[in-house]
Amino acid sequence: MKRICLFVIFSILLMGGEASARRLAVCVDKANIRSGPGTNHEILWSVGKYYPVDTVKKSGNWYKIRDFEDDEGWVFHSLLKKIPTVIVKAPLVNVREGPGTKSRVVFQAEKGVSFKRVGKKGNWLKVQHADGEVAWIHKSLIWGY
Repeated sequence: MKRICLFVIFSILLMGGEASARRLAVCVDKANIRSGPGTNHEILWSVGKYYPVDTVKKSGNWYKIRDFEDDEGWVFHSLLKKIPTVIVKAPLVNVREGPGTKSRVVFQAEKGVSFKRVGKKGNWLKVQHADGEVAWIHKSLIWGY
């Protein structure tokens, strides 16, 4: 009985570690998400730099991924890296000059826009867009932090 309990505890700890290690992000300007593990499979959609994904499975050099909308597809391994990224999950959000609603709105971002996370202050995340622009966004508006 003691062995079974230890095995269950070890398995839970191991799965927890895998979950955090499984979050990756697109590290190139454009990545095609395919219906299967290979370039002979249909392109389902394309994503840009810093798009965060959870890996679900690996087949050779391909990862089966799941995104913030629970859509799944396959992407070649070299197009992904462990980068702290986030993606807008609300329809339209204000991205601000500083961490707070009193800070000036620098620009607005639509659902699906992804950013590299470069800092944090309370419930605010400092983010950088692929074009280099840096600003702040509230964590309730994004997925992936």
